[in-house]
Amino acid sequence: MSTPTSLETRPKPISSALHRHPKGRLAALLTLPMVWLVGVYILAIVFLLITAFWETDPFTSKVKPGFTLDHFASLVTVPAYLSAALRTLGIALAVTAICAVLSIPLAIYMAKIARPWQRSVLAVMVTLPLWAGYLVKILSVRIVFSDGGFINSVFGPLGIKSPGYGVFVTVIALVYLWFPYMAIPVYTAVSQVSNNLFDASADLGAKGVRTILTVVVPLLKPALIAGSIFTFSLSLGDYLAAKFVGGSTQMIGTIIASNINLNPPVAAAFAVVPIVIVVVYLLAVRKSGAIENI
Repeated sequence: MSTPTSLETRPKPISSALHRHPKGRLAALLTLPMVWLVGVYILAIVFLLITAFWETDPFTSKVKPGFTLDHFASLVTVPAYLSAALRTLGIALAVTAICAVLSIPLAIYMAKIARPWQRSVLAVMVTLPLWAGYLVKILSVRIVFSDGGFINSVFGPLGIKSPGYGVFVTVIALVYLWFPYMAIPVYTAVSQVSNNLFDASADLGAKGVRTILTVVVPLLKPALIAGSIFTFSLSLGDYLAAKFVGGSTQMIGTIIASNINLNPPVAAAFAVVPIVIVVVYLLAVRKSGAIENI
């Protein structure tokens, strides 16, 4: 006949042990995320930076360990590289500005004017691009602006023709891709703005546009910055849009893709450019509180 096991000798569950050891609980919570963050993500960036300093044999085109700053110097001294970097920066800024300008009136209408069913329909329309794959969205833009596409077929008889693949269509494609990342935080911020502020502005004689510029936009600054972090950084690192709808447009991503096999150190040096730009931007906006609200 077996004797009942005493409470002291019974195996204790892991939850009880973790409850008595806060450091163990913290370690169990953070171990896997930190392994991924440090062991995969950060180390990959470190190896990328190291490769940018390596040398390429001019005869065999093989990469060998070493230290040279020639690849970073070429980003400034080679006109094609410099123009591509400046063009990419301009496109990213244009995409961010267009998304911000479009999202503010849309968010105000959805949050303060639209009926519930209209709000639902608009929410579906805004988030619809997120439902499809990246290549599907890029190809849809390509078809719209192709020679036999939607614009030429519908508006061609009126004398309106597609601008053709280039910088303009690249900006349109990137706005189409990343607009939800700006519209969603802006809509959330507008929905939290009290209606009394709109009434007070109207009582003081401000019209609609002035109310938006002087009352709403200052309150939306954190949301706009939060959205811009996504639209700006995603546009800065994109290259498929330029490849499929950019025509001969060269961006940072396309130069990286073309050199990844031919000259990996140059590709690594160019890959550092968007990283540095995004880090500088994050440092510039960190005091706004937008990063904490992402």
